[in-house]
Amino acid sequence: MKKILLISPFPPAQNPRLLKEYEILKANHFNVKVLYAERDKWASDYKSFENKDFILVGGKYGSPFYYLTRLLHKLLRNVLPTAYGYNRISWLLYLRALSIKADLYLAHNLGALPVAVKAAKKNKAQCGFDAEDLHRHELSDNINTQSYQQAKFLEDKFLAQVDYFTAASPLIATQYQKIYPSLKPTAINNVFSSGFLQKVVDNRKDKELKLFWLSQTIGKGRGIEDVIKSIGILKQSHISLSLLGSIGEDIEIYFLNVAVKAGLSRNQLNFIKPISPDETFELANQYDIGLALEQSTPFNRDICLTNKIFTYLTSGLAVIASETTAQKDFVLANPNIGKSYPIGDINALASIINQYDNDRDLLDQTKLASSALAKEKMNWEIESKKFIKLIEMTLRN
Repeated sequence: MKKILLISPFPPAQNPRLLKEYEILKANHFNVKVLYAERDKWASDYKSFENKDFILVGGKYGSPFYYLTRLLHKLLRNVLPTAYGYNRISWLLYLRALSIKADLYLAHNLGALPVAVKAAKKNKAQCGFDAEDLHRHELSDNINTQSYQQAKFLEDKFLAQVDYFTAASPLIATQYQKIYPSLKPTAINNVFSSGFLQKVVDNRKDKELKLFWLSQTIGKGRGIEDVIKSIGILKQSHISLSLLGSIGEDIEIYFLNVAVKAGLSRNQLNFIKPISPDETFELANQYDIGLALEQSTPFNRDICLTNKIFTYLTSGLAVIASETTAQKDFVLANPNIGKSYPIGDINALASIINQYDNDRDLLDQTKLASSALAKEKMNWEIESKKFIKLIEMTLRN
């Protein structure tokens, strides 16, 4: 039985893509282990992934060792080689990975890339990398920033050494292909298992119109302000917005103030604390429209297809998406699942919301089309076949 080690500086609760790979590899009879670290308290509190295959590195969130690694990283990150200083626990991941013999080391997130490459070389194995983002443009488009320079350095040095490469959207794959012509990336969309498919809720007789947005973190400048203002334009108290994610008290107050200024009542804006990934679909199914509000900068945001859209499809929601290049292409290719609007155009966004509010037959048809797309095409059972084929080919070489 071939052994595979998945490596990530983040926990499974914050890396559903890694978790899906772990589960499908296990289902295909590979011996799989996962090295991971913790980052945020809410993900640390979620216990579901605690089993012998998941190996925590760098301490439990809030533990003395966790804070020690943070202090060491702050003191040494500009002294250590970039491969070991890029992330809080890069050097610890490397030391632990070396001790685990595997046939394939698979890195998630740029901080794990040098770990997988070096461990594979040391143990005479193969390695792969999954790019959920175009990492050099993940935080900034300014090529002089430290984040850009560090990401470029790691990509330039280590991507040429991987045995296979996957990307989380077709456009991310295309961009990496342009930068590294020999890379041959495979696009693996952020879709979910058809086991999570929800029955479409028919609300044609329901007065309320419920909008839904989710992310790991709720923050400024992510399109939420535009939705609130658009709802304000419509002046319809039965239209509400619910936000799922971790949020600080100051940010919550900020959005409540935005809502007040837009003329919304308190019950039109709701905050939902993070829940387990598996529970997200049942929760989302209670709403009507899923919002994918990505911005076009940095460039990475313009070309990514986040798991938001695929969560909404699996949950049976109509989709309203901002017109980043990737999302505009997706809606054009699948026009029955929703509509797109120019980024920042609150009047266009309000018009779309109003159309769905006034035409509940259209809303119902759109929700059914979303569910059908998830059932027939955009699901992990279909998408994972590309992944397993790639793994098997890599291990045969």
